[in-house]
Amino acid sequence: MHSLRKTALVAGVLYLLTFVSIPTLALYRSIHSANYITSSGPDSAAIIGGLLEIIVALAGIGTAIALYPVLRKQSEGLALGLVASRILEAGTMFVGVAFILSVVTLKQSGAGTGALTTSHALVTLYDRIFLLGQSFIPAFNDLLLGVLLYQSRLVPRSLALIGMLGAAPLIVGYFAVLYGVIGQHDPLAGLAALLVALFEFSLGIYLVVKGFRPSAITAGV
Repeated sequence: MHSLRKTALVAGVLYLLTFVSIPTLALYRSIHSANYITSSGPDSAAIIGGLLEIIVALAGIGTAIALYPVLRKQSEGLALGLVASRILEAGTMFVGVAFILSVVTLKQSGAGTGALTTSHALVTLYDRIFLLGQSFIPAFNDLLLGVLLYQSRLVPRSLALIGMLGAAPLIVGYFAVLYGVIGQHDPLAGLAALLVALFEFSLGIYLVVKGFRPSAITAGV
């Protein structure tokens, strides 16, 4: 298999893998309960959710690393910025998972009602870092990637344009939640991320099925 085709295939699979965290909203529902650490229910949902987020964080870094050798030929600065942004996003996800698993630990250790305030604080910290790491930073990820793909013509420009345009509503949605205009789990918050989700999923499918289009930066490779 041609090296560029391998690169596109790996990047595409990794982009699709970033969608495995979709169930976490449901998996974390119990941990948002006011009395979670004093309840007797199982902890497996929260633990599975944390593992899925770790997978997504690593896959996110992988997408940027996989694409870097190709994208750097268009703009090394922007391509490196994408790698750095993905690493920063993953870092916030790792911290968020640490908050979630700390709440699980409080429950499993039998901390009781005396630790309710601490558990609530940890869940709040998770919600806030989720808002930053998975609502705000992805807007810059996809803006950088959209610009690089649009300029290089590695994929259809219409697809790259979705990534570029998707950054704006995601940022607006972030500030709307931050200032309390809408709730973090409101349907409008989800709609703000729709274009970004469409871009990344469509990009993953395109790279897996078709690979890169012929481009000036891939000529002779």
